[in-house]
Amino acid sequence: QVQLVESGGGLVQPGGSLRLSCVASGSIFSIYNMAWYRQTPEKRRELVARITSGGRTNYADSVKGRFTISRDNAKNTVFLQMNSLKPEDTAVYYCYADRSGLGSWGQGTQVTVSS
Repeated sequence: QVQLVESGGGLVQPGGSLRLSCVASGSIFSIYNMAWYRQTPEKRRELVARITSGGRTNYADSVKGRFTISRDNAKNTVFLQMNSLKPEDTAVYYCYADRSGLGSWGQGTQVTVSS
């Protein structure tokens, strides 16, 4: 089973940028579909972006044009580049890996967008 560790969260002003990273270990990274989810105390965990093992991507409507998901299989890492951040992007962001219906979660990283 794959283990995931996120990093890159923090406090940023509205309109700013952050890049989240998620490093995987314990399995063959390239065969996993990878995704970023986010959760606030008021909302259920929601899908932000996903990238398949083949490189296809999809995004939540709320982040299209602002966020970009990518992966570097040589470094066992998936990234989430977040631009033009808004206060409503404030959440704990989780990395998720899945293959054949089995999934693993990271521990999460806090992103706070505030002036």
